[in-house]
Amino acid sequence: MNYENITFQIGLGIATLTLNRPDKLNSFTQAMHLEVRHALDAVKADNSVRVLLLTGAGRGFCAGQDLSDRAVEPGADGVDLGHSVETFYAPLVMTLKSLPMPVICAVNGVAAGAGANLALACDIVLAGKSASFVEVFCKLGLIPDTGGSWHLPRLVGHARAMGMAMLGEKISAEKAEQWGLIWKCVPDESLMIEAMDMAVHFSTAPTKGLAFTKQAFAASYANSLEEQLKLEGQMMRELGYSRDYREGVAAFMAKRPPVFTGE
Repeated sequence: MNYENITFQIGLGIATLTLNRPDKLNSFTQAMHLEVRHALDAVKADNSVRVLLLTGAGRGFCAGQDLSDRAVEPGADGVDLGHSVETFYAPLVMTLKSLPMPVICAVNGVAAGAGANLALACDIVLAGKSASFVEVFCKLGLIPDTGGSWHLPRLVGHARAMGMAMLGEKISAEKAEQWGLIWKCVPDESLMIEAMDMAVHFSTAPTKGLAFTKQAFAASYANSLEEQLKLEGQMMRELGYSRDYREGVAAFMAKRPPVFTGE
């Protein structure tokens, strides 16, 4: 596919996907959704990929939905936003959550609406100091979609989640770190350096163990403690037979750096 709304590349175990509509703050259109889906399908199909790095071009990460792509005038017939969620946003979130590898998000500016919640669907979020997160849905008479209603209360607690969702106030990257909304706030000039350093780290890490960590954390929200302990046992049994576990132990005993293959 010839991408017009994103840039995408794979190399040395790292897939880098950049939302690339900087003049529109990388807001989503149907065309961009389709390109992102194509790129993520390529990530899933390429066994060499061991980490995905997601970011945005220009001065913003993603301003959410491009409203001009589904414009509606007062008094006119409405649009089926449920179809949009079911067709594009929900599958996007589920794909990111189900990828068998870490997903890093580098938020390089404003992350608004679906853009904010897209970032929160990633495994580790880094944000430049000038970045911000804002749940703008309440200003349009909507609810936080793209997984926002699920992630927000789990990340920051009920009270802060309600405040973000019902007031739509901008949350700075520094406050987002303090609240536990993201992993880390870094100087703007260091954002992509730190994000790429992390991607390089994950490209040589024990990928299967990290994938199981994602799965275990996701399952914990529905499992009882007893069920979670059983799941841990099942996962540890399988990982104990992996090459990476044997390599990790051998490297530890030999006091040398491990060479993980992701298997």
